[in-house]
Amino acid sequence: MHVPARQRDAERTRSELLDVATEVFADSGYSGARVDEIAERTRTTKRMIYYYFGSKEGLYLAVLENAYLGIREAERRIDVDRTDPIQAIRELAQLTFDHHVTHDAFIRLVAIENIHRGEFIRRIDALRKLAQPAKTLLDEILDRGRASGAFRSDVDAIDVHLVISAFCVFQVANRYTFGYLFDVDFTDPAQRDHLRSVIGDVVVGWLTSPAR
Repeated sequence: MHVPARQRDAERTRSELLDVATEVFADSGYSGARVDEIAERTRTTKRMIYYYFGSKEGLYLAVLENAYLGIREAERRIDVDRTDPIQAIRELAQLTFDHHVTHDAFIRLVAIENIHRGEFIRRIDALRKLAQPAKTLLDEILDRGRASGAFRSDVDAIDVHLVISAFCVFQVANRYTFGYLFDVDFTDPAQRDHLRSVIGDVVVGWLTSPAR
């Protein structure tokens, strides 16, 4: 299908604006971010930004939605072992770790949104539907694990998602404070490999331990 050049240019411009705005909002928060800076860094104008997004708030909402869409798309692309539930859950945990390490702007945006008590994310109804594939994948893995007798029966998909997210988010969101207090360099490849293994071991060990 042929896409007109003007449409391609518009899509490219919108994508560039979202990329730059993501970094600016992640660095400065909603209140501190300046549309003028985004316009300058993209070599465009405030008028053009408002043409695409309507307002600063509209731009921020688009940034949030795009950030969550990114992780949901990454989850959909996860190709885990469909035959061995233990290996599948390990891969899922470790691939989530990889995504968070390489998308620290997403983690900062989530932190900022929680500071605002979810004020803006509540205005994006589509995000609830976007979250479903992640839960569905976990449900499938857990169902296979229970059926084979490998997994305990008293843990559900939200429990697992919470544990994986908590670990993966923490090592990005708190890398500077935790790193300083305990002399841990989270950017060291060896440390990252170690932590990547840890979250896989934690989830597998938990799910394969006897139910209480």
